[in-house]
Amino acid sequence: MKIQKKQKIVKKWFMKLQNLICDNVEKIEKNYGSNIKFKKNKWKYGEYRIIKGNVIEKGGVAFSNVMGKFSKEFAKKIPGTETNSYFWSTGVSVVLHPKNPKIPAMHFNTRFICTKKIWFGGGMDATPNLVDNKEKKYFHNQLKKMCDNHNKKYYPKYKKLCDKYFFLPHRKEMRGIGGIFFDYKMDDWNKDFLFIKDVGITFANLTKTIIEKKMFKKWTKNEKEIQLVKRGRYVEFNLLYDRGTKFGLNSGGNPKSILMSMPPNAKWK
Repeated sequence: MKIQKKQKIVKKWFMKLQNLICDNVEKIEKNYGSNIKFKKNKWKYGEYRIIKGNVIEKGGVAFSNVMGKFSKEFAKKIPGTETNSYFWSTGVSVVLHPKNPKIPAMHFNTRFICTKKIWFGGGMDATPNLVDNKEKKYFHNQLKKMCDNHNKKYYPKYKKLCDKYFFLPHRKEMRGIGGIFFDYKMDDWNKDFLFIKDVGITFANLTKTIIEKKMFKKWTKNEKEIQLVKRGRYVEFNLLYDRGTKFGLNSGGNPKSILMSMPPNAKWK
């Protein structure tokens, strides 16, 4: 299959996935009793959507299809740019910051990048404010089940990569309860693409189940304070270490779209 056809197929899927995730979140808001919708923001290379609801205090779902040339310095870090720094990329990224501190913040992204090499990357993770071991077990069991359908080696490998990636060295702590993370996935394109689709569908289903289970629960002022401090850690990671943030800002991405992951408010201790 020619690279142009692969690009067209993946791009179409990511646009479909953006709609699926946004529809799910809007249905959650409707079930809660609000009729708040995503606000769509188009730009040259895609569309990012923001919602400020009664369940999701701030959520962002971005689709992008960016092409151009990497700077000479940044190209050194990217496979397939030894003789040509041109790239083509498309992807979906999602961050959901719930109002209720009992519900974890949820993060997801998948991407397809083409230089002289082509690969998929992405993953998902959850950042609870309060300990809930039952929820943690459910989250990881669902990820393992999905991964095992493709390759029994995926879950332990990608879980380990996620634990390593979402770690704040200066705090000596994990950002949340982990999940799965992978990059430079270029084994078998057809199999990899089926996996990428499954990762997206699993995220859409997980968020719906986890959020709806807790969205009517009451919370205390102290629990909200804990959430705000946890959000501070979220900001620190995204600005200091997040690979997607760095890639986006170094590839001519839209800063508003890239930084939509920031929570609506946060505190530091």
